[in-house]
Amino acid sequence: MQLTKSWDKKFPKSDKVEHRKVTFKNRYGITLAADLYLPKERGSAKLPAIAVGGPFGAVKEQSSGLYAQTMAERRFVAIAFGPSYTGESGGEPRNGASPEINTEDFS
Repeated sequence: MQLTKSWDKKFPKSDKVEHRKVTFKNRYGITLAADLYLPKERGSAKLPAIAVGGPFGAVKEQSSGLYAQTMAERRFVAIAFGPSYTGESGGEPRNGASPEINTEDFS
């Protein structure tokens, strides 16, 4: 899986947050692309974490990424992922919709 290296979001990058591209597999073996947002000034403290998904059919470069980045500014570890079949995430056929697999993506 080839992930974009440049900032590809529809919102400006925060200077208070560290951003990393990551991948993970769901239970069906589909590789999901995600953006991990971490507070830059986190020290060694354990932080609460949150997974953010957008409206059905949305990708992480839109609202879910903005929400995840905002939560990282508020000292959460936040991950925004593109659901199966969309964006940089895997799955065939492309741009398909499966409520069951979308639910599994969160698991």
